[in-house]
Amino acid sequence: MFDLIDLLIAVLTIAFGLFGFIAPRYTASALDLETGASTMGLSELRASAGGLFVAVGVICLWTGAPAAYAMLGVAYVGAGTGRLVSIFADNPPRSKALVFFAFEAVPALWLLARHGGAIF
Repeated sequence: MFDLIDLLIAVLTIAFGLFGFIAPRYTASALDLETGASTMGLSELRASAGGLFVAVGVICLWTGAPAAYAMLGVAYVGAGTGRLVSIFADNPPRSKALVFFAFEAVPALWLLARHGGAIF
């Protein structure tokens, strides 16, 4: 059962990452981001919201290594921490930001509680 939850988190990570990787304009719209005079913002979405999460999720599925799942948890800690700071510092739409935070905090807590010993 616990392994299934790990797999589900990795698959969802890949799926959400693919939106940023393949459809950065859609992702920008969903995140209330605007593109500017250059396409650098799209490049950043493909990299940070896309490729990064796709790659870590794929490595989790490919290797099944506890350290890989722990590092995915660390990535979610980083995302969640940034989101939490933003909630207080930037005052984004609170309900939307809290939903996104939950999608970061829950996998982070799960993965680190289960696999954190592999890296700590």
